[in-house]
Parts: sequence; structure tokens; C-alpha cells
Amino acid sequence: MKKICILLFLGFLFIGSVQAQDSFDPDELLKEARELIFDKKYNEGRKVAFRALERYPDYADILILVGRSYAWEGKNDSASIYLDRAINASPKYVDAYSASLDNLMWEGNYEKADQVLETAKKNFENQLPDDLKYKESRLYYYQDSYDEAQEIAEDLFDNGYRTDGILSYIQNLRRLGRTNAIGMTYDYDNFQGDLTPWNTFSFYGRTQTKFTGSLIARVTQTSRFDSQGTLFELDAYPSLGEKAYAYVNIGGSKASFFPKFRFGTSIYYNLENAWEVEGGYRYLGFTEGTHIITASLGKYVGNWWLNLRANVIPYDGKVSTSANFQARYYFKTAEDFFSIQLSSGVSPDEENRDQTQLLNSYRARLGYQQLISPRFLISAYTGYSKDELSADNFRNDLNFTLGLEYRF
Repeated sequence: MKKICILLFLGFLFIGSVQAQDSFDPDELLKEARELIFDKKYNEGRKVAFRALERYPDYADILILVGRSYAWEGKNDSASIYLDRAINASPKYVDAYSASLDNLMWEGNYEKADQVLETAKKNFENQLPDDLKYKESRLYYYQDSYDEAQEIAEDLFDNGYRTDGILSYIQNLRRLGRTNAIGMTYDYDNFQGDLTPWNTFSFYGRTQTKFTGSLIARVTQTSRFDSQGTLFELDAYPSLGEKAYAYVNIGGSKASFFPKFRFGTSIYYNLENAWEVEGGYRYLGFTEGTHIITASLGKYVGNWWLNLRANVIPYDGKVSTSANFQARYYFKTAEDFFSIQLSSGVSPDEENRDQTQLLNSYRARLGYQQLISPRFLISAYTGYSKDELSADNFRNDLNFTLGLEYRF
């Protein structure tokens, strides 16, 4: 009887052990490993993941997690081993290809990234999911094929694809692309009898060079104060790497209401989560020089672009300020948008307004832009400003602007 009891006891222990093994939950191990790895405890997290892989060697999500953890540490070769295994285990799993392409692009191994993309196209029967199309655009970007990258990104956006940073990415591609254009704008300012209306025409041409990025030459012709004046300007947007670019402006005029010499420069830097910061300097050379320090903070939120700019103008030991808020809502394409602008003071980048009134001017402006064909873009704006010329002396300005651009 005693022997029977012992045998039953051992049997229960064996059954309990088997049940414990059968209750082995790889999902719980994945969750535990993910928490450790996301807390940057890479080695501890991988140890947990390896336990699961011993029993489930083709668990794609765990293979991807291990691969990404190595990639985040810069161990790209080790990452590729596990990400390749994930693709082989799940040939139609988007996350596996996405993680592999990220790793290879971070490493700069574009040749293998092309191979992974070709494998994805084959397995998805040339119907790449949108996330992988976006990766394909990024791969073209890293290989300096900006036109191909832009075509894919804009097609995705036009068809409703949204991901953090896609609008800023498209705008950056436009600065780097080879699109040439000529265009003109017309501004009409009506001062409700205080002054004769101002009529301003601006003609420009845009091209792209490797050194300058987007390069724009502009001539502005205006009639105001019963006089004529012409302003000549040149703008450039050179790239400073993947996340930064610069703006440079130089110009001049003989007209008294334009600066004899103007210069401006800014550095723009793209942060995570679709934020962009800018810091810059402007100089306006009238009878006396005006120095302006400018800074802005921008953010893409869904289909919205929001931007807040501040200008600081030191003079005679004092400091004055002006501010500008802009918002754009993008429609079907990244070229079509509605905009609203609210400002105090006058932006130093607005050549069509009286640059001597940088303070105590309040303005609201609405606008719309649309690409009506692959070659033609139109725009229209209207706004109202109230300018304080001196104490108890205000001037009202109703403004209309029309624009047309032809691309080739």
C-alpha cells in the first residue's frame, strides 16, 4: 500500500510538470521581453525572448523584437539574422519587412534593402501595402533619387495614407527635387481712401541644384506713393542632411520703400513626432539698418500644419517684438490647402508690404492653393490689416493676392 501511494504521488508530480510545460505562454514572454527592451534593458529582454524562441523558433513578433533591439544598439548584422528569420517564417507579414528595411537603411546597406523590397513585392504579388511603399520612398530618398521618392510619397498621401511626418517629408522632397517652375503673383492693396491703391507684380523662376537645393530668382515690381520701384531677390534652400536645411535670401532695390539691401538666413531642423524648429536672422537696409532675430516652431498634426513665429528687433538699446501664427489644412494632395494667418507687426519676409512698419500692425489673412494639373498651380489670398502709423493714426489695408505657377 505504501508503494502504491508513493507511485501515485510521483505520478501526480509528473502530470503537474507536463501541465506546467503545456501552459508555457510565449505571448506573456513577448510582453515581458518588450517591456524590458523598450526600457532599454536589451540583454535582459533578449534573454526572455530567447526562452520563447527555444519552443517557438518561428514566432515572427519575437524575432522582430529581437532584431529591432539589436538594430537600436547599432548591431545591424545581428539584427539582420533575426529579421531575415522573421521574413522566412512569415513571408506576408508587413512588420517583418518594415523592421528589416529600417535596419538596413540605418546601416546604409541599400543594396540588401533593395533585395528585401524585391522579395516583398514578389510575396505580395506586386501589391505592396502602403507601409512598405512608404519605406520604398524612403529608400529612394537615401539613395538621392528624390523624384522617385516624391512620386511615391505624394501618391500615398493623395490616396489617404497618413503617418507622422509625411507632410514634412514631402515638403523636404520638393526642396530637393528637380521640378522647374515659373510663376507670377499679383497683389492689390486698397487703403479705403487714405492712399492710392498699391499694385504689385512679382515674377519668379525656380530650379534646383545640388549645392543650393531649391533656387528661386524673383523680381517684384510695384507702384505705391505715386512712384514705381523694383526689388530683385534670390532665395536658396540648401540641404544640411536628412533632418535639416537652410534658407538664404539676398536682394536689393533703388526704390525708397524697398530696402537698398536685404539679407536673411535660417536653419530649419526636423524633430521627432513631426515637429520643426527654426532660428534665423534678417537684415533690412533702409536709411538705417534694421536687424531682426527670428524663430519659429512648427508642427504637422494629421492634415494640419501649424506654425508660430516670433521676431525680435533690437534698436536704440530697446527691444520690440512681433508675432505671426499660420495654419494650413491640406486636402486630397499635399499641394492643395486652405490657410489662415494672424499676425502682429509685419514679417520681414513680406516684400509686398511697407517694411518700415514692423510693429503695431494687426492682420488677418485667408488663402487657398490648388494644383489643378500636374503643371499648373493656382492660389488666392485675401486679408485685412490695421496699421498704426503713430499715436491715434491708423491705416486700414484690404489686400487681395492671386498667383499662378507653371511647372516643367
